[in-house]
Amino acid sequence: MPSTTRRPSGGPGRRAAVQARIVAATERLLAGGATFTELGVQRIAAEAGVARSTFYLHFRDKSELALSLAGGLAGAAFAIMEKWDPGAPDALAAFERTMAEVIRFYRERPAALAAVLEVTAYDEAVRDAWAGQLDQFAGLAARLLAAEQAAGRTTAGLEPAAASRLMIYGGMQAIAHQVAAGAPEEDGAVARELARLQWYGTFRRPA
Repeated sequence: MPSTTRRPSGGPGRRAAVQARIVAATERLLAGGATFTELGVQRIAAEAGVARSTFYLHFRDKSELALSLAGGLAGAAFAIMEKWDPGAPDALAAFERTMAEVIRFYRERPAALAAVLEVTAYDEAVRDAWAGQLDQFAGLAARLLAAEQAAGRTTAGLEPAAASRLMIYGGMQAIAHQVAAGAPEEDGAVARELARLQWYGTFRRPA
C-alpha cells in the first residue's frame, strides 16, 4: 500500500530534485515505448534510481505523477505563448515563430504528451487538471483579444471568451495530432497555418 506519511528528507530543493528525477525517468520510459498505463511504480522508481517508498513520499500515486507531467508540459508551453504581443509591428511573423516553437517543444516530448492525453481518457482528476491548464491559455487569449478590440484592431462583434476556447482547444488538438501522426518536416507549415487562421480569424478579423 502507498505510504500515507509524506515527509521527504531534506528541504524544498531536495524534494524538487527528486521529483524531477522521477518525472524525467518516466519520460525516458515513455520515450522508450512504454505506455503510461502499463508502467509500474517499481519500474519508474528503478529508472529514477530511488526506492519505491521514495516514489510514494513524493507522489501519492501514478495519477499525481500524471498531473505533474501535464503541469510541466502546459507550463512550459504557456511560458512560450505569453511572450507574444499581438500589438507588435511584426506580430504575425512572431506568432508564426511562437507556434513553431510550441510545436517543436511538444515534438521533442511526444511520448509525454501522448501519456497525458492517454490518462485524461480514464482519470477524471487528470482530465480536469489538463482542461484547467488549457483554460489558462484560453484566458490569456481572451485578455489579448479584448485588448485588441479595445484598440480597434479587430471587430467589435468578436466574442473573446468563445473565440479563445475554440482557438486553444482546437489548436491543441491539431498540435497533438501533428506531433503524433504528422511528418516533422510539415511542422513549419502547420505552425504557419495555425497562426494565420487565428490571426485573421480573431486578432485581425474584419468587421
